[in-house]
Amino acid sequence: MKNHTSTLDIVKASKSKIEDTDFENLTFGKVFTDHMMECDYVDGAWQTPKIKPYGPLQLDPSAKVFHYGQAVFEGMKAFKDKDDHIWLFRPDENFRRINRSSERLAIPAFPEEYFFSALEELLKIDKDWIKKGFGNSLYIRPFVIATEEGVSAAPAKKYKFMIICSPAQAYYSGEVRVQFSEKYSRAADGGVGFAKAAGNYAAQFYPTNLAKDAGFQQVIWTDANTHEYLEEAGTMNIFFRVGDKLITAPTSDRILDGVTRKSVITLAEEFNIPLEVRRVKVKEIIDAAKSGELKEIFGTGTATVINPIRGFGYAGEKYELPKLEDSYAKVFKDKLMKIQYNETEDKYGWRYAVK
Repeated sequence: MKNHTSTLDIVKASKSKIEDTDFENLTFGKVFTDHMMECDYVDGAWQTPKIKPYGPLQLDPSAKVFHYGQAVFEGMKAFKDKDDHIWLFRPDENFRRINRSSERLAIPAFPEEYFFSALEELLKIDKDWIKKGFGNSLYIRPFVIATEEGVSAAPAKKYKFMIICSPAQAYYSGEVRVQFSEKYSRAADGGVGFAKAAGNYAAQFYPTNLAKDAGFQQVIWTDANTHEYLEEAGTMNIFFRVGDKLITAPTSDRILDGVTRKSVITLAEEFNIPLEVRRVKVKEIIDAAKSGELKEIFGTGTATVINPIRGFGYAGEKYELPKLEDSYAKVFKDKLMKIQYNETEDKYGWRYAVK
């Protein structure tokens, strides 16, 4: 993954926006850095990546992304340690996943050397936007859209791969409660649930709005066939702690193969925490909540890292979880963030230095 030497076209912004940015009061995903990366796919090949000032795009109204939803994305973060070194966390996983997502939507794979050379250069140019301190990071959004003109229902022959960056603090604030879905599903067998396809998220906005109207912040989706099994939340993979045992659903063509999720699974093994990766029945979690055996539910994801869930609702009933001093969520989050911010040993080789 090192020694990427692909050619880049670089045009720097004449003036930075950083002095006008209030880093103490950031809204997630609303403020963007001075530059972005853009690379076009035309005539059967990806062209030279460009780093240019952040700004609007001009697309034909018939661009296929608007009509057939050929769009995939990723979520990553860059961190700055106490010595001002910049680090990424398992970026190889994000690179592979965006190409898996692209393949499922008939989008051509993006070259590895283009991805890493452009990403590293972009981070070095906008390094002042990456602030030190736990909780501070630079959220990185790579994405691909179909740009070919025309409304014929066929895969596009032109695409645009881009990377934009946004300074970030904690993703969620306040206590999070979720609703177990009784009717709606995020994905079905044979579908695109495993891909970070833009349409996956559009389809879940409506049921999530219904959950918010009922006093919840997120939905935990159930399987499309029976609605008996819990799968993942809108923006997170989900873990359940029953007694001292940790349980999470297996990945499949319905469930996203989350980078933070697989990191937590590895850490659970390191900490000798009993772990089961298997289908999780709604009924067993309800029963565990009623008996007092359900100790924790937490979500994992790039934006949120580890997000404890304080309670959940199902079939008109609400359940609260205990507040634990020694929660698994706290242990995992502390360990992961220390690795990400270069404050502890990284024996798994997850940290990636931007040099």
